[in-house]
Amino acid sequence: FVPRLETLFMCQSKNAKPANAPVNHKGFKSDGTHWASSYDPHDKSVALPSKAQIKASIPKECFERSAVHSMYFVLRDTCWAVLCVYFAHTFLSTTMPAVLSTSFVPWFVGWNLYAFWMGTILTGHWVLAHECGHNAFSTSKTINDCVGYVLHQALLVPYFAWQYSHAKHHRRTNNLVDGESHVPSTREENGVGPNLEKQSHYAWLHEMMGDGFFAGFQIFTHLVIGWPIYLAGFASTGRIGADGKPLGDDVADHYRPFSRMFPSRIRHKIFASTIGVVGLLAYLTKLSFDHGFLPVALYYWGPYMWTNAWLVLYTWLQHNDPSVPQYGEDEWTWVKGALSTIDRPYYIFDYFHHKIGSTHVAHHLFHEMPFYKADVATKAVKEFLGPLYNYDPTPFPIAMWRVASTCHYVDSVEGIQYPRSINDCPPGLVKPKKA
Repeated sequence: FVPRLETLFMCQSKNAKPANAPVNHKGFKSDGTHWASSYDPHDKSVALPSKAQIKASIPKECFERSAVHSMYFVLRDTCWAVLCVYFAHTFLSTTMPAVLSTSFVPWFVGWNLYAFWMGTILTGHWVLAHECGHNAFSTSKTINDCVGYVLHQALLVPYFAWQYSHAKHHRRTNNLVDGESHVPSTREENGVGPNLEKQSHYAWLHEMMGDGFFAGFQIFTHLVIGWPIYLAGFASTGRIGADGKPLGDDVADHYRPFSRMFPSRIRHKIFASTIGVVGLLAYLTKLSFDHGFLPVALYYWGPYMWTNAWLVLYTWLQHNDPSVPQYGEDEWTWVKGALSTIDRPYYIFDYFHHKIGSTHVAHHLFHEMPFYKADVATKAVKEFLGPLYNYDPTPFPIAMWRVASTCHYVDSVEGIQYPRSINDCPPGLVKPKKA
């Protein structure tokens, strides 16, 4: 089994920049496509602003939350979802035609278009539930948790469990030891030896596939199975449990109330989240027995897969890039972690996804700020931070390929780490690890 399915952005040694780090930290690369923060964490003479200083640069009204305003977006997104289901129900049949018939291709294309757009729309619901988890939806924690629970559980997300792990992600962003979600593997964990020889599993897979196919494999595993595997505790989780002790080989899943990911004080909430997931799975199973599996797969599971893919795409690209560092405990600070967030353009999808990817720097700095104020906050933060602000204008499919191709492991969990690429390992240098 691959130790971690991460190709997340990771970094080189503590005392030197990696060969694949950007040559120019002051703006656009020579090809004019990739803008990165000018901050060099190796330069200890640079003083970063404090959280309070950054907050003072943002208009106070950006922190005002309204349940009515937020609920409008729930209703708006729900109307889009209902319209999508209406078109599918009206124009598409749940009976699959013969593969060689003339009606199969239109049927196949129609249902795939439905799955894509319905999954895209439901990602908006996912983002709104995420707002609830941050208490950014309204000033009422009860409203936040009720709305968030319904929206997330409908997408098989254990609301309270993910709320806790995601809060840790915000507290310890890009911390190699105590971070959460998309935590990079080390060279040793990925089977790369001290002389770049490929010793096991993950590294051998690259040897067999080659650079291009391996990058494609990274994208496939992340987008298709990455989210459920993360929730199950088998990839991308942190290294430290809620008790402050290393997890080691323990599975830190989002379903068991006694999972080491969670403190004992919230076990009842974890149980409530798991009951919600199990209840919906039971209902979907009953529908499959009553009406057949295919209709349930077409209406629910297809869009569900696309929603998961969008979620992983956003979280993958928000903190991972060859130009952005991650930190060991000896180098990490909250401000360094928060400023390691990257804004990217998502075009029409910003409308459906409430700009979760294009205003994420501001969100990571102040997650209690409602998303519909993030545009104004982003402009203020960008002006205040100047060259410390991370923005990459590269179209997100190209950026995803770049991350999948270049960000495979870090040398260690100490110091300042930049991403290393397993593509740099000499081909044919396969050396089994000694027992």
